[in-house]
Amino acid sequence: MRKIALWEARHPKKVLLLALLLCIPAFIGFVCTRVNYDILSYLPDDLPSVQGELVLDQTFHTAGISIVVVENAPAKETAALKDRIEQVDGVGNVIWVDSIADITVPREILPDLIQKIFYSRDGNATMMMVQYDPEYSADDLMITIDEIKDLLAENQFISGLSVIVADTKMMADEQAPIYIAIAVTLALLIMAVTMESWLQPLVILAALGLAVLYNMGTNFFMGSISFITQCVAAVLQLGVTMDYSIFLIDRYHEERGQHDTREEAMASAVVKSFTALTGSSLTTVFGFGALCFMRLKLGFDIGFVMAKGVAFGVLTVIFVLPAILLLMENLMDRYRHKSYIPNFTPANRFIAKHKRVFALLFLLLLVPAYLTQTGLQKYYSMDRALPDDLPSISGLHRMKEDFNMASTQFVIFDDSLPQQDVVAMEKAISKLDGISLVLAYDQMIGPAIPGEILPDEILALCKQEGLQLMMVNSEYSPATPEMTEQLHQMEDIIYACDPNALLTGEGAVTQGLIDTTDRDFRVTAGLSIITIFILIAIVFKSLSIPVILVLSIELAIWINLSISVLMGKVASFVDSTVINCVQLGATVDYAILLTTRFQEELQFHDRNDAIFRAAETTMRSVFQSAAVFFMATFGVYLTCDIYIVKGMCALLARGAIISELVIMLFLAPVLCLLERVIAKTTKNWPQREEAQNALP
Repeated sequence: MRKIALWEARHPKKVLLLALLLCIPAFIGFVCTRVNYDILSYLPDDLPSVQGELVLDQTFHTAGISIVVVENAPAKETAALKDRIEQVDGVGNVIWVDSIADITVPREILPDLIQKIFYSRDGNATMMMVQYDPEYSADDLMITIDEIKDLLAENQFISGLSVIVADTKMMADEQAPIYIAIAVTLALLIMAVTMESWLQPLVILAALGLAVLYNMGTNFFMGSISFITQCVAAVLQLGVTMDYSIFLIDRYHEERGQHDTREEAMASAVVKSFTALTGSSLTTVFGFGALCFMRLKLGFDIGFVMAKGVAFGVLTVIFVLPAILLLMENLMDRYRHKSYIPNFTPANRFIAKHKRVFALLFLLLLVPAYLTQTGLQKYYSMDRALPDDLPSISGLHRMKEDFNMASTQFVIFDDSLPQQDVVAMEKAISKLDGISLVLAYDQMIGPAIPGEILPDEILALCKQEGLQLMMVNSEYSPATPEMTEQLHQMEDIIYACDPNALLTGEGAVTQGLIDTTDRDFRVTAGLSIITIFILIAIVFKSLSIPVILVLSIELAIWINLSISVLMGKVASFVDSTVINCVQLGATVDYAILLTTRFQEELQFHDRNDAIFRAAETTMRSVFQSAAVFFMATFGVYLTCDIYIVKGMCALLARGAIISELVIMLFLAPVLCLLERVIAKTTKNWPQREEAQNALP
């Protein structure tokens, strides 16, 4: 390792040139990486509702169907809109009342079923169903939907899952460059104030910027990444890897006084930093890695990309940052200034003097913080994750208000099922509380609606390839207790008639999301705790230290989530899972840093002096790291209108500050008071006589 470090220190221009050349394939990979804006596509394939969506898409071509609502408009205007929509590339079919009857026929004399399907209860609104060309890709479909939205007037609305996905893409594409720029600017600002050179933040950002580009470019090999990952990966990577750059720079300044040349000092700094950085980064990697074990594949998407980002961060700090530092050192020295980090000495003295009080407070907070955070309310529906003024959400509200359609389910069953069983199933479902409409093939073919007046495209919606489709409109919104109960009742009815039937639709798929993420939360939270516990135990060769450190950060996590509960906030379904893994993995380094320094100081001082000196030397680094993490994520919170991203970044920003405070206020006193226990349960722990005899 020393030979490599010495070579790169002596050839900084060659190293930097190679790093810049690698940016070319990385940028191409970044541009060519597809972004997936449909969260529900990450559900496990073995869920019945997901299998049902696949049948809807491949057999009936209705999985991505959109609904256009027209209010207070004459029939000719609506018919003209339908014709224009049919001309849009990518639209396969548009079904409205004129697909069945002439628009000159008064609404009042149409069959009741047709009126229920196409007209609102008060008759002031009508709706049409838009089917898309199944040959069109997801990206082409987004263009089609945008063209349809351009055709709509103020009294015309469009909604559906595909439209929500399109609106999410539009918002992410528009806002991501803005909030990333703001997050980076805020991070640069806090670094400029806390570091000792105005240029040092730019040097660090240059190196970490390369790491971000390498990471995002290699996402190409994953096929696609989620829009959540795309939105937060760069900011999170910057926040969690900033420490590594600061550590190397500080080590280099320390080595300068011990070597004859800058190159030898840098090589020594790289060698001595490599092991420490590798060990420190593992906790963060394990935290992100726990997300990869979620059944919801979104967890693997976020976890793998971020774990990869941490690895690129370490490699860039070791192999690229030294070259940039050596090339820019003279300029950095020219623009040196005083660091404006707060003086923590008075606070550290106060905490040391009242350490028993703070340790007791630590114990008293554990149970109420844990119990309070269990009451965190979550939302699972994407309409809660987007602003109300978006076209898709406005259209969704119109569907609920005008047509009493809070959600639509689809029942897929064997077409050979006896007619009497089908009719019994329809009647039983229609009698359930909250069901507003049941639409099936046998209802459309009969005395009320002669089969010869129905076009083939309408009949094809109900029967395909030996399967029959039933549409069920519900007054209940997805992810509500009423919807959960309604789905269970529908399943009992459906499976009694056809054990192989499939129940799908927005409510059913969202229920699958709820069941999946509830399990995922328990698995990932436990896995992240266990893996980081084992890692700390190995590093310190201790049984007690991992318990103390992990419990400290867990308290910070519980306090973070408890604040949301006390504020009455509703979090997205991914927030608590991500926070438990990311906040633990990213901020447990603060605790490791303090404990390591405490262990070093015990070789020369009693426990009271040792913990005070450890706090004095580490709080500056912890403050700097937490401040950068806070600024980067807080910048996204301030500017992003995608609530699922905004809420996650709010929790991460707050979590960084809470973790810092917990380390300062509680961990230092607990380590000091439990030093004797630690000494007995830790191999090679300093055993100074004064440390053993001194009273805490």
